[in-house]
Amino acid sequence: MSKVRIFALGGLDEDGKNMYVVQNGEDIFVMECGMKYPETDQLGVEMVIPDFRFLIDNQDKIKAVFITHGHDDVMAALPALLRELPKVPVYMAPLTALIFERRAKKAGLVNLNIHRVMRNAKFKIGKTEIITFGTTQSIADGFGVAIKTADGYIVYSSEFIVDYDTKNDAFRMDITNITNLGAGGVLALMCESVGSTREGHSSPMHKITPLIEPYFENTEGRMFITLFNQNIYRVIEVIELANKYNRKVMIYDSELRALMADMAKLGYYHIPAGLEVAPSTFSNDLENVIVIIAGTGKSIFRKVHRIASHEDENIELRSTDTVIIASPAVPGTEREEAVMEDDLYKEAGRVLTVDNKRTFTMHASIEDLKMMIYLMHPKYYVPVKGEYRQLIANANIALNMGYSAANIIVMDNGQVAEIEDGTLKRSFDEVPVDNIMVDGNDRLDESGMILRDRELLSTDGAIVVGIVINHATKEIIGGPDVQSRGVIYLKDADYIVKEIGNIMEKTIDDAVAEGRYDNMSCRAEAREKISRYVIRETGKRPMILPAIVEINTVD
Repeated sequence: MSKVRIFALGGLDEDGKNMYVVQNGEDIFVMECGMKYPETDQLGVEMVIPDFRFLIDNQDKIKAVFITHGHDDVMAALPALLRELPKVPVYMAPLTALIFERRAKKAGLVNLNIHRVMRNAKFKIGKTEIITFGTTQSIADGFGVAIKTADGYIVYSSEFIVDYDTKNDAFRMDITNITNLGAGGVLALMCESVGSTREGHSSPMHKITPLIEPYFENTEGRMFITLFNQNIYRVIEVIELANKYNRKVMIYDSELRALMADMAKLGYYHIPAGLEVAPSTFSNDLENVIVIIAGTGKSIFRKVHRIASHEDENIELRSTDTVIIASPAVPGTEREEAVMEDDLYKEAGRVLTVDNKRTFTMHASIEDLKMMIYLMHPKYYVPVKGEYRQLIANANIALNMGYSAANIIVMDNGQVAEIEDGTLKRSFDEVPVDNIMVDGNDRLDESGMILRDRELLSTDGAIVVGIVINHATKEIIGGPDVQSRGVIYLKDADYIVKEIGNIMEKTIDDAVAEGRYDNMSCRAEAREKISRYVIRETGKRPMILPAIVEINTVD
């Protein structure tokens, strides 16, 4: 009996954090290991990553982790996974491998099991046949994955658009390989959903050249453009326009410069000779130049904010400058984007925004998805990668193409679709999933206590109450000292401050008198009593931090 299980540890009903699992018998294959940006109320969180518990518990069964391209939403959590499972084999294309190797070095990861695979290849992992097929997306070297099972291929599309005008092989979609897979029999197609609400094809609406070329024609002063550094397709468009209109190019982002060096190293794209100006030789007096201000997520908006606020050491905006915003806000970055745009209007002479209604992100639109379904002709269709409304829109595309609802599988993270002998079971198992929040390089507690503390500090403030006692006699010899931050204005609330100190003293005195004094217990008791008093007097619930310092005194 053959058994295939398909589920997601992230990426369903959300934007980012993509991680999909195909279990063929006992063998586990993982597609992607990405992050998403935190919500505005997740204070101090840098990114949210998948829950790896299932993979850790089943690590001996993992045959491969496929990273289909170099975007953060599919790769940024990989260092965290490899800290837990350093020997897991990871398969990626050459450009993606170069990007990841820099990240792994920065994270201190060594002796990893990385395999470079080509975009259009057939090979075996153990006894399982694997086929990769090239896809056209916003970064070079993207590919989809097909895993052969006893009942047909399980295919993961990755990101893609259908663009017949692509001339660069590193971006070209392999239609022939996709067609051959369909002829070979596809059991299930896992297809992206991000663009599933858009009519038509994404091409040629994905190109920004028609929208920004007029500015190159009629702008005499300096030009600046904001771009996400992982959108190499758009970066190349801007460089080619600069070359056409004889403008120098300065790439103001070390990661993007490294990425363009990788592109040249692999022979994918070379910046025309003499066109680029290094940041070290850039002068603010240089006139005939376009500056590409790049970054990822919030970092690009913060970088532009520094420039507009006269805090950048290399660039100072002028009233004659033209700034083009071609890096639209993604979920979790809207506030930073709005602040950036507002600052730019104060400093630059002309601020232009690429209209998102006139240009598409490089994700499959309705007709692209129809073509993939038509060529693959899968028995089961599994919408992945997108918010719930996008998953449903993607499911409806298959429904409108004649697929039965029984053959379209829409799931939540953790739900398991099980196919036995080529037939889907109607009951769904579950695996454990959660959002793992990362603060810097460390994971936050999964209970959310740290975030609740941060929310308290950000809304109702904190009160610190310090007192010094004799270690031997427990007699109060210093304080109490009360410090309030973000709760009350002390000069107008002396009586509150005094009473907080009195509560602290009385708590200690009572405990000593009753023979039950314990430092930790007294602090907990004082915290509870002070909290009740403060909310009664002020209506606020600040964080209360009692501190009892015990010292030995010398007579």
